[in-house]
Amino acid sequence: MEMTGKPPYQPWLESFASAQGVMAGTVHLRRGETLELVATLNIPPPVVDAVRIIPQGRGMVGLAFATRRPVQTGDVLMDEGGRVLRGARALHASVALPLLDAAGEVLAVVGLAFLFEGRLSAEVTRALMDAIVTLPPCDL
Repeated sequence: MEMTGKPPYQPWLESFASAQGVMAGTVHLRRGETLELVATLNIPPPVVDAVRIIPQGRGMVGLAFATRRPVQTGDVLMDEGGRVLRGARALHASVALPLLDAAGEVLAVVGLAFLFEGRLSAEVTRALMDAIVTLPPCDL
C-alpha cells in the first residue's frame, strides 16, 4: 500500500521485511509533531485507519517518537495509561524503531512484528536500528 508518491517507502518496507524475517510492519514519517503512515505490510485495514496519524506518546510508534528509543512489545505490556492500543498488547515480538537525524531528531519510525514471541535481544535491536538507515530520505 503506497500512501505517498516518492520515495518508494512501500517497496523498501517489503524488501526490508523479507530480509529481516518480519511478518508485518509500518513506516511512519514525521510531519511536525505527529507521524504519518506511508507504508504498511500485513496490517489489517481497521488498524491502518487507526494509525494513519500518530501523536507523540500514543502506541508503540508514538512512544518511540517521544523517547527517541526503540520500544518493544514487552516495554508496553504493563502500560496502564492507555497510551498503547489494546491490540498491540497481543502481538508477537514487535518493535518500533525511531530513525534519527544527526541532531537526534526523529525523522521516521519503523514498526516491525515477528512470528515469534518474546523480546528482541539488545544486539538484534541495535542491528535493526543500524539497518533502518537505508530508509529512503524523508523531510521533516
